[in-house]
Amino acid sequence: MGLSTKIIKSIGRSWRSNVKKFGIYEKVLPVETTPSRVVPDTIERPDYLARGKQLTLPCLPEIKDDNQLNGMRTSCKLASTILSQVQNFIKPGVTTDDIDQLVHSLIIKAGAYPSPLHYKGFPKSICTSVNNVAVHGIPDLRPLSDGDIVNVDITVFLHGFHGDCSKTFKVGNVDNRGLQLVEITEQCLGIGIGTCGPGVPFSEIGASIQRHARKNGLTVIPSIVGHGIGQYFHGPPDIYHIRNRYPGVMKAGMTFTIEPVVSHGTQNTVLLDDGWTILTEDGSRTSQIEHTVLITNDGVEILTK
Repeated sequence: MGLSTKIIKSIGRSWRSNVKKFGIYEKVLPVETTPSRVVPDTIERPDYLARGKQLTLPCLPEIKDDNQLNGMRTSCKLASTILSQVQNFIKPGVTTDDIDQLVHSLIIKAGAYPSPLHYKGFPKSICTSVNNVAVHGIPDLRPLSDGDIVNVDITVFLHGFHGDCSKTFKVGNVDNRGLQLVEITEQCLGIGIGTCGPGVPFSEIGASIQRHARKNGLTVIPSIVGHGIGQYFHGPPDIYHIRNRYPGVMKAGMTFTIEPVVSHGTQNTVLLDDGWTILTEDGSRTSQIEHTVLITNDGVEILTK
C-alpha cells in the first residue's frame, strides 16, 4: 500500500468521526489536470526560470527604496485586482483548472508572469486549495461542489517585482462551520496586520493570530509561514502565524506576506506524492487569506488591498 493510500484511509476514518466538529463538506483529493499553460516569449520571466543563473536573495529583511516600493505597489495592485475578479467566476461546476485558465489569461493580458508557474517545478499558474487541502493545491479537473471552500493564491511578476495575495472563497451554500472558519481566518489576518509597525518584533504577528484563533476554538497550521517578497519570490523575514521566537523587528521599507492557515482540527499535515499538495492529517477543512504588506514610518500599508 502506497503512502498516499494509507494517508487517504486515515483521513477518511478521522473525518467521519469528527463531522460535528468539522462540519459538512466533501473531502478532496487531487484528480487529473491539464498541461501547464504557455507564456508568450515577450513577457519578462523571473530569475529562477533562467538556466544557470545564480539566484540572489537578501540575507536579512530588505529595506526597499522608493523605486522598489513603486514596483511593489504596481505588482501587488495587479495581483489584488485579478483576485477580485475571481469572486464572480467561482460557482458549483467550475473546476479549479478553469480558475487557473482565467487567472493565467488575465495575468498574461496585463503583461505579467504568473510567478508559481514552473517555480521549483510547480506545474500551474496559481494554487487552488479546496476544503481539506491546506496549501499548494494544484488546479485540476474536479468540479467545485456546492458547499466547498476554495483558496485561490495568486502571485504575479511584473516589471521585476512579485505581488502575492490569496483569499478563501465560498462556493454556493456553505455550512455554518465553514462560514465561521472563513470569517475567523479573515479576522486573524486583520489582527496580525494590525500589530505591524516600525520597531515591532516579527514574532508579535504570530502570537496575536494564534491567540485569536484559539479563543474561537480553532487551530493555526504552524508549518505554513509568510515571507519577505520583492524582486525575489520568497526571502527573509519568515512570518510565523503562531507563538514563536523569530528574531528581529520590523523597519520602514520592509515588505512581506502574512498568510495564516486556520483549521477546526489538529495542526498536523501530510504532503502527497506530487510534492506540493498539503492536506490536513485529520481531513479537517482549512481557510487561508493573504496580503502583502509594507511597513511604513508610522504603521503598515496593505499593498494588495
